[in-house]
Amino acid sequence: MMEVAPTTDLVYQGICTLFHNTNPREKEKASKWLEEFQKSIFSWTIADELLQQKRDLHSCYFAAQTMRNKIQNSFNELPPSSHESLRDSLITHIGQITIDTDNIIVTQLCLALADLSLLMASWKQPILDLLDMLSPQPQSMWPLLEILTLIPEEMDSRYLRLGANRREEVHLQLEAAAPKVMEYLCMCMHVSETNQEKILNSTLRCYSTWVAIHAIRLQQSAQNPLMQQVFKLLSMENTSRKLHDTATECMCALLSTSLDPQFKLQIFNCVCMLEPAYHTSVGTEDIDKTMNYCRIFTVLCEAFFFEMLQSDDMPHYSIKGLDLVLICVGHFDYEVAEITFNLWYSLSEELFQRNNDKLTAHFKPHIERLLGALYRLAQMESDQEGLLEENDSFSDFRRKVSDLIKDVAFIVGSGACFKQMFLLLQSPGTTWESTESALFIMQNVAKNIIPDENEIIPKVVEAILNLTDKTHIAVRYTSIMLLGELCDWIENHPETLQAVLDFLLCSLQQKNGLAAAAAIALTSICSSCRQKMTCHIVGLVNIAGSLDSFEINNDLAIGLLKGISLILSRLPRNQLETAMREIIRFQLEPLAELVKSGPVTVVCKGERTDPAYWVDRACAVIRHTNPDVSTDEIHPTLQILNEAWPLISQIMDKYQTDLRVMERTCRLIRYGVRMVRKQASLLVEPLINQMVCLYTLHHHSCFLYLGSVFVDEFAKVDECINGLLAMLKAFIEPTFKMLQVENGLKNNPDTVDDFFRLCSRFIDCCPLPFLQSALVTPIFQCALLACTLDHREANSSVMKFFCNLLKWGRNNNYRLSECKPLVVEIAQQNGEALVMNLIHASVFCLHSYMLPDVAEVLTELKAVVTSEQMESYLKMALDALPRKNSGGYVTATQQQLDEFCNTVMRATAPKSVTMALKTFTRLFR
Repeated sequence: MMEVAPTTDLVYQGICTLFHNTNPREKEKASKWLEEFQKSIFSWTIADELLQQKRDLHSCYFAAQTMRNKIQNSFNELPPSSHESLRDSLITHIGQITIDTDNIIVTQLCLALADLSLLMASWKQPILDLLDMLSPQPQSMWPLLEILTLIPEEMDSRYLRLGANRREEVHLQLEAAAPKVMEYLCMCMHVSETNQEKILNSTLRCYSTWVAIHAIRLQQSAQNPLMQQVFKLLSMENTSRKLHDTATECMCALLSTSLDPQFKLQIFNCVCMLEPAYHTSVGTEDIDKTMNYCRIFTVLCEAFFFEMLQSDDMPHYSIKGLDLVLICVGHFDYEVAEITFNLWYSLSEELFQRNNDKLTAHFKPHIERLLGALYRLAQMESDQEGLLEENDSFSDFRRKVSDLIKDVAFIVGSGACFKQMFLLLQSPGTTWESTESALFIMQNVAKNIIPDENEIIPKVVEAILNLTDKTHIAVRYTSIMLLGELCDWIENHPETLQAVLDFLLCSLQQKNGLAAAAAIALTSICSSCRQKMTCHIVGLVNIAGSLDSFEINNDLAIGLLKGISLILSRLPRNQLETAMREIIRFQLEPLAELVKSGPVTVVCKGERTDPAYWVDRACAVIRHTNPDVSTDEIHPTLQILNEAWPLISQIMDKYQTDLRVMERTCRLIRYGVRMVRKQASLLVEPLINQMVCLYTLHHHSCFLYLGSVFVDEFAKVDECINGLLAMLKAFIEPTFKMLQVENGLKNNPDTVDDFFRLCSRFIDCCPLPFLQSALVTPIFQCALLACTLDHREANSSVMKFFCNLLKWGRNNNYRLSECKPLVVEIAQQNGEALVMNLIHASVFCLHSYMLPDVAEVLTELKAVVTSEQMESYLKMALDALPRKNSGGYVTATQQQLDEFCNTVMRATAPKSVTMALKTFTRLFR
């Protein structure tokens, strides 16, 4: 903390060191000192002095940035009496800007003044005042346009937190000033200076931001010069790229606003007239302009989205907009088509939800054209020799095409699409790349084809099984992937299974990239044909033992083990135990070698020397082997788990400092316990002892999560409860120690998440012993502190803890009546603090999507305490909130506070409380 004001010269010296000194240590020292200076209260006056002195570019930039930073983040440091002098000083600095002033300095100063105008309640007409002061000065045209652009943009700034009341007030100011602003913008548009394009660009940017926030009434300005200029720029071939981009932004902003039907028709017709300009851009190979037109046509359709879907009798005129979009999808550059994908997703989602065949039929021709275009765009280059690179941009595009096809195929019918592509395959002179693309489309609709189809699929499967080594590798790869997607069809046609498995096993052994596709396809077939694959278990166990001889990564190997494990579940008991023991042995033997291999060296992630490599594989087997076992029958895999435990324990000891290995090992134990359930009780005590010991040393939160699994499985066994409570008590001390340091909650969200999940499991599974223990009070106090944590999962766990606990105090709780007085006592002791913290967190800390959880807690608390107590808690929490902001404007009126309180008190369901919270918190954001 800087306690003594530095001189302006000292700050300037620090700036020079930061930007000009070649010594990295000195630069870093200067950077830290300047950062500390910017946080101090002295930076206000010194930044102002540096701007007046104009010593050099870097000092001016630093001063402007400091001024903007202080206004955004530390405006409360200034007394209201100094607001006017700050405003006047900033206007003076901006009035001295010339055409040669650096862009960054102009932006920072304009941003500072724009933010000040929003924060300063005593400045009643900032827009009109700025127009009066700066518009007569020709050199101030550029910064004035910048300020007028930034004011609407900054209204929703998360730094300023203006609040709903202030935003509404500012919006009224903007609406009142709009005619004068329009007049000024029209004047700027006709400036005839050397920097005409720069001014025109700034003018249209400004107009666009005012349109976007609905400050300008468009119905009155359909024929205004600015709109005409936008269309003119978009229609002209020689418009510069920058102006074209700005005109596009302007058009998209206009289309995204609510317009009356007559004006919408005018705009629609005007946009349709841009089609020739699009073709011109294609002809001149100006891809940036082409993409701009594509974006405009797409936004046009989004603007008319619901009109297009309003009638299943007569199509709305705006459906023609899809023709413009499809022209763009037909462009040879796939990046143009990609711009339209969200539109097609939205259209398919809406049609699917409406489930209206007559309406869907209107769009069938458009989707047929879309699929045809995607078939062409998905084709590889004819000179492509091998397979596509996984992280290649074209591969990424094909993944998006794949998702899109799966979404829209139902509109034309997956069977019809499959048949259309099959006919393309049979066309004379079909090239390998068009064959591959057709197979790629077929692959993405294959899952949705009726499994008893017997006309086309048998021919496709036969053709794939007869592919030779001379066929292009990409065609063979996609064909194998298609086989995998036909898994349901193969399950329905068991006579094909043996031939398909032979083909896939042969491909799995290839060293040319096909093994990956074969592994994916085999995993799908194992999942779909579980019962029919049981006779192949010997061969599958051999595959499981040979995974590292195949050219596949560990994720694909894990996928194969998952598929094989699903088949294990269908085996008779004796076969299951033998096969599973063998498959688990393949994973545990290398782990045993690692444990014996001496001290831990650096673990190479994803290598065979990485214990997680083998633990993940074992985990896949245990997780997906789920045989039907009656409660009184010994689980066939129990003995395997008991035998594996000493090795698992050794792994936890040896790799205890490695969080990643510990998380994977805990996951393995979790699935093992979940599989055999209460039969794992013999392992609980040694496991808990080891977990507590390791958690005390290293604070890995995965042990807390594993503890919650134990509570879930064993808390209903009376003999286990005391041991589980002892585990919780042992976890509390290291957990609280870690969370109570400065920023402890913020820096350890996983620990918060897992700890309160563990506590919730206790409340769910053994509420009375938990509530009667001495642990509940410190845990509740910790939860109160964690209310403000803005981490989604962690906060959700805290809120769920509160809800689960409070539910036992409801009047209608008849299950365990002994719990009710215990919970009522906790609620009465902590209710005031709980509501205070929840309201404070909702207003100042939490994201709006987290408020439903807060609403649940408030609703549960209402059901436990009396109405008088709840109302008192709410009023005290609301009284603690600031009534005025640092800028002097009212954040929440007494009427709004009362309205919120009354709404919460009247609410009978969490949804009403959520809506009230969202409305209320907007007053402070």
